[in-house]
Amino acid sequence: QVQLVESGGGSVQPGGSLRLSCAASGISFIRYTMAWFRQAPGKEREFVAVISQRTGSLFYADSVKGRFILSKDNAKNTVTLQMNNLKFEDTAVYYCAAAARVIVSQMRSQSAYDYWGQGAQVTVSS
Repeated sequence: QVQLVESGGGSVQPGGSLRLSCAASGISFIRYTMAWFRQAPGKEREFVAVISQRTGSLFYADSVKGRFILSKDNAKNTVTLQMNNLKFEDTAVYYCAAAARVIVSQMRSQSAYDYWGQGAQVTVSS
């Protein structure tokens, strides 16, 4: 049974930092491209960041580039999203996703992902 379990969400003031982790089980983690998406209230789910299983390349949404850092630990079956200088507009439920086969042009598309976590709430408020 495949499970992706997010942890580390919470509330923070603007300019603060949070770290989200996603622990995977039931998959050959090293073979999967891992990504984070988010969904703000009243909005569609959107791409945040991805790390390619094949090349290790990292891609970020323009809105988080320079503030968020994605990393993958194949030994621990964990992917981590370090979020710095958080803004009000970063408030959302963050989802971890895994894809067995995905090409670069599809990595920002939700439909490319096979498995999803349950989501972790991140709230940025003063």
